[in-house]
Amino acid sequence: MEEVQYFAPYQGNCSHDITIPEMTLPEMLEQSVKKFPQAYVASFYGRKLTYEQLWEAVQIFAAHLQKLGVQKGDRVAIQLPNCPQYLISYYGILAAGGIVTQLNPMLSEKELEYILKDCQAKIIILIDALYPKIKSVQKYTAIETVMTVSLGDLFHPKLPDLALQSVLSVKNDFLPVKIDPKNDIAVLQYTGGTTGRSKGAMLTHFNLVANIVQTYEFFKSELNPGNEKCLTVIPLFHVFGMTSCMNFSIFCGNEMILLTKFDLQEVLETIKKEQPTVFPGVPTMYVAITNHPRAHEYQLDSMKLCNSGSAPMPIEVMKEFERKTGAKIVEGYGLSEASPTTHCNPPFAARKAGTVGIGFPRTAYKIVDLESGTKEMPPGEPGELVIKGPQVMKGYWNQPEETAKTLRNGWLYTGDIAKMDMEGYVSIIDRKKDMIIASGYNIYPRDVEEVLYEHPAVQEAVVIGVPDAYRGETVKAVIVLKEGATTSEKELIDHCKQHLSAYKVPKIIEFRNELPKTNIGKILRRAIREESMKKQ
Repeated sequence: MEEVQYFAPYQGNCSHDITIPEMTLPEMLEQSVKKFPQAYVASFYGRKLTYEQLWEAVQIFAAHLQKLGVQKGDRVAIQLPNCPQYLISYYGILAAGGIVTQLNPMLSEKELEYILKDCQAKIIILIDALYPKIKSVQKYTAIETVMTVSLGDLFHPKLPDLALQSVLSVKNDFLPVKIDPKNDIAVLQYTGGTTGRSKGAMLTHFNLVANIVQTYEFFKSELNPGNEKCLTVIPLFHVFGMTSCMNFSIFCGNEMILLTKFDLQEVLETIKKEQPTVFPGVPTMYVAITNHPRAHEYQLDSMKLCNSGSAPMPIEVMKEFERKTGAKIVEGYGLSEASPTTHCNPPFAARKAGTVGIGFPRTAYKIVDLESGTKEMPPGEPGELVIKGPQVMKGYWNQPEETAKTLRNGWLYTGDIAKMDMEGYVSIIDRKKDMIIASGYNIYPRDVEEVLYEHPAVQEAVVIGVPDAYRGETVKAVIVLKEGATTSEKELIDHCKQHLSAYKVPKIIEFRNELPKTNIGKILRRAIREESMKKQ
């Protein structure tokens, strides 16, 4: 039987047959610098940075990295909140031929140590508050140089090499590096797995540029390049923020309004002052804005396009947010392994609430059976969503077996259970490998379970996600104690706080005498989840 590759029918001026330029991300930046030299690339708490200034700073920082010994293919880690130094660091590493390894500032020491050992980065650029944490694990890693950035004085980090004013006064002696866009890795984007072991998705320059060009083609009817302002509160270390905010804005010559975190009052005041036109966000952000009693006082009507990802968007929230702002919310889907976006509700055709829309240009997709992964399912029938396209990763860093499981015959097996209608709109109906998504953060139950099992009183532990009105989902742990052992909900939560990022810590602990299991002794996570849902 001939294999069918499904491409959604496009309407309006969005074409499926687009050309992906073979260029690097620094070349993409340089292209925008030539088009928009004096335009602002970033606004950060009242301070502005132009494209020309950014490019000069990137080259000088790249030269600094070269003096430190960074060569093509070397990994350099970034652990920063959203700030201009993130842009300089990210593009500076790439210009020097290095591979960016993005780290969540909320990682625990254990998590940080694992990723740094896995990627073997020799240099890390981090926010100064995290300096004690990196020093505590540095001896177990390959890190030789630690660069700190302070936001206390905004553009004046502790290291002169990263201070914008100082960087621009240094001689530019950057030596360009020859990079192969299709084969050379640009970013290691770490993601969880079913074993609890973090995997580094290898995203090439071509993968990332492809997803940017796909995004532009999909949304070009709604955008005016060089004139948009992107509210950038999603973390840039997250693949969604990296592509939809940072790289896409730079490709279009737009301005990013950078915020270090989502603080509702600060976000509303920033919207009123800066008047952003584009707002990539997660549902909890839209929920918070919609429910603010005086939201109408903050001139929210400047926003015209909001793309929502990372978690399902409640239909009523979407309607209310659009009513209050006049903006259009388009819900999409993606994953780290695909740079990340593969699907979205189109601005040029019908939006279908409850779906993640149709495939991006040059993205083939189909639903296959769960048993063999080879039989294509008919419309309306559930199965695993598989994807093929130029944005799909090269593989997992140093994990050939995991790569072989995920990339098969050119298809990316997402692990997400979905169904597709006759028009190619996809609905995600089950979580990827039991993953929990809370406030846009991906949480893998195994990570939490391993910490719980370290507690001396715990015999069995299973972690699930349960609905939460604000976070989308929250973490619940179901525990069976060892015979004769005692502990409390507070003690277990405090134990988790010592070993896990704050967003992974269980908010609910339930004690049971036993857990449901299969006849071979495997814990039935799905049954526990269903029981918990009935109690809601």
